[in-house]
Amino acid sequence: MLEALTGSGLAASAGLNAYIPLLTMGLLARFTDAIDLPGGWQWLSNGWVMLILAVLLAVEVVADKVPVVDHVNDVVQTVVRPTAGGLAFGAGSNSQTVTVSDPGAFFGSHQWVPVAAGVLIALCVHGLKAASRPVVNATTAGVGAPVASTAEDFTSIVLSVLAILLPVLVLLGLVLLVLAAVWVFRRRRRRKREGRRSEGVRTQQLFG
Repeated sequence: MLEALTGSGLAASAGLNAYIPLLTMGLLARFTDAIDLPGGWQWLSNGWVMLILAVLLAVEVVADKVPVVDHVNDVVQTVVRPTAGGLAFGAGSNSQTVTVSDPGAFFGSHQWVPVAAGVLIALCVHGLKAASRPVVNATTAGVGAPVASTAEDFTSIVLSVLAILLPVLVLLGLVLLVLAAVWVFRRRRRRKREGRRSEGVRTQQLFG
């Protein structure tokens, strides 16, 4: 069960920022004993791979904080974040960590299952992020974009670390993401209703 929580936390983190969970795993595997990556995922702790991830993370951090550019970035990341989520879930759920001592016991030989689960989780979280950003930009005239992006990056970091060190707490993070999804969809519905109401008023003024 802890393997699933570890993988879910890392995949959800990738849905917010594709590079943070991968870079977190690479750094912790290279410089600490908190996570021991299996043979097929050792490349994540390679110095060149981590450098590339760091550069991509820097680009993502800047682009995601600029209104309009953040929307374009979300479109591009529709492929990148789920892919990263699949990699993060696959690597994290098959790794030995401070809380998981026998990672192979949960998924057995079905190696595609954690990757597919990671893709779906990251895609759902990415969809929530992409849907919430227009609401934030519209209600704050774009001022809220860097604030929301910073909060998402911080959440991604926390989820990545918790997934490896305290996977049980990932459940709390996932619950908060569900509550955030409910808030986003309610706000979108309210905006649509207000838009239709405004259109009706303008129509009455024109033809009344």
